[in-house]
Amino acid sequence: MTIRVLLADDQALLRSAFRVLVDSEPDMEVVGEASDGAEAVRLAKQERADVVLMDIRMPGTDGLAATRMISTDPSLAHVRIVILTTFEVDDYVVQSLRAGASGFLGKGSEPEELLSAIRIAAGGEALLSPAATKGLIARFLAQGDPSDGHDPARSERLDALTVREREVLVQVAGGHSNDEIAERLEVSPLTVKTHVNRAMAKLGARDRAQLVVIAYESGLVRPRAE
Repeated sequence: MTIRVLLADDQALLRSAFRVLVDSEPDMEVVGEASDGAEAVRLAKQERADVVLMDIRMPGTDGLAATRMISTDPSLAHVRIVILTTFEVDDYVVQSLRAGASGFLGKGSEPEELLSAIRIAAGGEALLSPAATKGLIARFLAQGDPSDGHDPARSERLDALTVREREVLVQVAGGHSNDEIAERLEVSPLTVKTHVNRAMAKLGARDRAQLVVIAYESGLVRPRAE
């Protein structure tokens, strides 16, 4: 199946470069280009995009607002968003994860990294740039929250999870793949995938990135001091 990609960036030159790169791959195609967030939301619906490469800083409706609009629209539940940013460690990154993005990537990344990011996001996996360490993301998730990142409402939602699903969620929040989790918990990768899918359904998470956010904000996993 061909991955339908939407480019959202206010710089035409960057969009052109991304288009050439994406269209050169046999399993993906660019289905539209947007210069602002409002246009990105409209085209995501019109062109039935699978993945949106979204710049954060755009005029008018920025990438953060557009990400939130897409992730809260039931008709766009299948759309995955990869945030493209010049600054890999700023508050916008975490806000984008909370808003529903599947992850983010620095604009200075290698072409292979960008293509891999599209495939990872399309497959429903969480994408965190290598430059964004888990500890750093964890600290940002807890920033500005008087409860130190603990959300009682989300903590109550965890009650719906089984013991094993909680164990798997902790591993997902640690950035581990299904194969790594399977090895750690001594179960099959298929079993892990089943637990992940069930946890996503019970917690209303769009993808693994949202599971990571919920794990921290619920207090199930605590930020570690560096």
